[in-house]
Amino acid sequence: MSLAKHQLELLAPARSADIGREAILHGADAVYIGGPAFGARHNASNSLEDIAGLVAFAHRYHARIFVTLNTILHDAELEAARRQVWQLYEAGVDALIVQDMALLEMDIPPIQLHASTQCDIRSVEKARFLGAAGFSQLVLARELSVAQIRDIVAAVDTPLEYFIHGALCVAFSGQCYISHADTGRSANRGDCSQACRLPYTLTDAKGGVVAYEKHLLSMKDNDQSRNLEALIDAGIRSFKIEGRYKDAGYVKNITGHYRLLLDEILERRPEFKRASSGRTRLLFTPDVDKNFNRGHTDYFAQGRQDDIGAFDSPKYLGVELGSVLRLGADHFDLLSQEALANGDGLNFMRKRDSAGIQANRVQKLDEDADGQRWRVFPNEPMASLVGLKPGVTIHRNRDHQWEAALNRKSSERRVGIALTLSGHDDGLRLTIRDEDGIVSTTDMAMTLEPAQQPVQAEASLRASLGKLGNTMFEADAIELQLSSIPFVPAAAINSLRRDAIAAQEAARMQAWVRPSRKPETVPAPVYPDTQLSYLANVYNAKARAFYQRHGVQLIDAAYEAHEEAGEVSLMITKHCLRFSFNLCPKQAKGVQGVQGQVKAEPMTLVSGNERYTLRFDCKACEMHVVGAMKPNILQSPPPSAVPYSPVVFHRRRPGA
Repeated sequence: MSLAKHQLELLAPARSADIGREAILHGADAVYIGGPAFGARHNASNSLEDIAGLVAFAHRYHARIFVTLNTILHDAELEAARRQVWQLYEAGVDALIVQDMALLEMDIPPIQLHASTQCDIRSVEKARFLGAAGFSQLVLARELSVAQIRDIVAAVDTPLEYFIHGALCVAFSGQCYISHADTGRSANRGDCSQACRLPYTLTDAKGGVVAYEKHLLSMKDNDQSRNLEALIDAGIRSFKIEGRYKDAGYVKNITGHYRLLLDEILERRPEFKRASSGRTRLLFTPDVDKNFNRGHTDYFAQGRQDDIGAFDSPKYLGVELGSVLRLGADHFDLLSQEALANGDGLNFMRKRDSAGIQANRVQKLDEDADGQRWRVFPNEPMASLVGLKPGVTIHRNRDHQWEAALNRKSSERRVGIALTLSGHDDGLRLTIRDEDGIVSTTDMAMTLEPAQQPVQAEASLRASLGKLGNTMFEADAIELQLSSIPFVPAAAINSLRRDAIAAQEAARMQAWVRPSRKPETVPAPVYPDTQLSYLANVYNAKARAFYQRHGVQLIDAAYEAHEEAGEVSLMITKHCLRFSFNLCPKQAKGVQGVQGQVKAEPMTLVSGNERYTLRFDCKACEMHVVGAMKPNILQSPPPSAVPYSPVVFHRRRPGA
């Protein structure tokens, strides 16, 4: 089944199956994870056995497991990809997140396909087409505003997914080729070199320096905490957290944070329901500032904002603690607003970069209305901490006690059940009904004798039935439907309870129905355009056949096919450096003395030996980073994980 209009799904990332289990325990309704190959995070792959185990765990809570198969595929890889789809289907996976349209032209099982954010879904027309073409869920572009989302929701009947937290790619997803052009590492094939996090110098059309050695393409991290209800009202039903490279602490913390926010909304708005079963109880207080982040932005959700870039540093500065008071021979004193601990990671800004400090030992000196005074003995010699001086602001980017808390058990998730103990001709019967209405019945044969102390016996029966311990259930109600209270040995009632719990788990698994794929409409939908450039990422014959079948007449090869020798847009982004530095013609419009003086002339971006031209499409409000593929990459074979030798036709016999 697909998401219903009244269901809200919290979708968490998992680098591994173990992290996927933690995501579910901390409140995720669905988890997305990399498969053995063809995922857009090539260092986050998992075996089929591990994925099958995660699927079984998730389905106990009626949570869903999605596997990413969202790279573009070389012709030589199509058969291997097809086999993997079948294997994932047999492992019980609920859906695949895909980019390459070749999969819709292949012999694959009826597994749900979700259109990845790599499909660059920004318009009503494209969303409508992909929904009609057979995609069961659509991952919208991160750059869309709430108003734009509302327009798409009004025009499509396919559940929509939206990123609510995590690192931001500066480019529209699927529209970034700068990594491949410079290094041969394709972002569309899960191997991005992260050129956007490098320092750049920006110059104007006359060569004047606008910004020197700043991380001008590095964005702050996405954080839609304040926009959740607006996104719900706009029509988003799946709320996605970025982070398939992240550790368990990040997944626990961020998943728990959004679980609390969504549960608060669900409490106020009974017309909505969470998309899986159970109640999550966190054993810690989530804090989004405690994990790696580059600062927080809601990006374009509420329109273009002034401060979305992390220009000073792409690193994690951490939570601001306070400032240095004085320096000693082997220590420094710090006025802090929070307690410190041995092993904390601290840092401070030194010129244009951050400098790290490992706090080997800390000592609290005193405390007053201004804060706490701490003495920090760093691992590093004080003389090596160049730039550290009184007045410098100190941040903490590794909270030792916080990490220790998350390394322990930090959440419970329980499904509510009602237990009814009754008698039958041969003994006792325990019936369980859970919060989803799933019922199981377990009998135990035994001779029932009336208890000599019925009050104590009844209390003992209720206590034994309620001992659900480390199971996935909690007792919402216990009812005894007995004509008289019998004496039942503790070992017997405990055995009946264990067998009944196992039967209920089996009943829940049997009741789970894997969602089926949305069929393509008849007649087949027509693609919004009749020709496609390299930006459509068509890298194989089956993807080409897909677009031709849907009315596209001219189709260029993907950039990775090495057919684009000249300068092209290597990155297309909603982020605009003219806007960031108050050089946008739209900003100047109507400003007396400025109107007409500011023009969207090209600018230049330089990092080391790399030089790019910035061109500005003011009508679309977009920036293009323009450059050419390096000759050695252009002349190399197009990338493929499978050796491939295309058939070559010669005019004459080779060597003749």
